[in-house]
Amino acid sequence: MPTIRSISDLRNRADEISRICHATAEPVFITKNGRDDLVVMSQAAYEQHQARLDLYAKLDEAESEAESGRSLVAHDDLMRRFKSKLG
Repeated sequence: MPTIRSISDLRNRADEISRICHATAEPVFITKNGRDDLVVMSQAAYEQHQARLDLYAKLDEAESEAESGRSLVAHDDLMRRFKSKLG
């Protein structure tokens, strides 16, 4: 269940909201006049969220390339190329 707090709680209890964000690694939803207004999250949660979005974008790009009929490199061949460059 999401944590929902008012904007006055953000103003008056910012340390508590920060602890909640860090302890749960989940965002806290802030309301203003009873309506959705802000989302607050820890830096670590934000970075994880951004990394997930980047991964989804790369997967989408790879899926589009596969559907376009472009020549692809098999996983085993790719790993052999990487290993030869490293070793």
